[in-house]
Amino acid sequence: MMIEIKKSIKPIKYENAISLLEKRLDEIHTKKSRELIWILEHKEVYTAGTSYKNNELLDKSIKLIKTNRGGKITYHGPGQLVFYFVIDLNKREKNVRKLISSIENTIITTLKEFEINAFADRKNIGIWHKRKLKNKTKDEKIAAIGIKVKKWIAYHGFSININNKLDVYKKIIPCGIKDKEITSLIKIKKQKYDLISNILIKNFLKEIKN
Repeated sequence: MMIEIKKSIKPIKYENAISLLEKRLDEIHTKKSRELIWILEHKEVYTAGTSYKNNELLDKSIKLIKTNRGGKITYHGPGQLVFYFVIDLNKREKNVRKLISSIENTIITTLKEFEINAFADRKNIGIWHKRKLKNKTKDEKIAAIGIKVKKWIAYHGFSININNKLDVYKKIIPCGIKDKEITSLIKIKKQKYDLISNILIKNFLKEIKN
């Protein structure tokens, strides 16, 4: 059964997106629906994964939405591409680590097509870029990954900063990492990223061998 590809033009409210993903998961489990890839942007929101700590929220006035994905606190908003999926691991390898590697490879391979070098870090989950300074390099985060697996169906996904605001991350300790910064594709290299969602989909489908 082919995976459904869905792209939303207008920003989607976070809670509405998660509700749809969970509904789709149940439908896949009962074989009433197809797997899903959903590309979207969110309205501005801060979300907290299952391993977050209260001291990672620096601005206590923020309304924090708790979610059941893995990971800690992050921000979503316009200018950031969100790549959600609902993928059935029952008909693939039941291997969560392999799925995360597939996500990492998808992002790294895609960014190479835009002549941006990126890498995964086992200690700090996500995708990183090395920024060259005068006499050293600095690791900056370009993509966040957070998934949940239920009944061996994986959902949530990852986000890539394209041209979103970056000062919003000063209100939190993003993904629980204190000594590193967040960046965006447009800050790394000013070019058009209009086709990035299609390339991400193509590379992800190759990785999960759909």
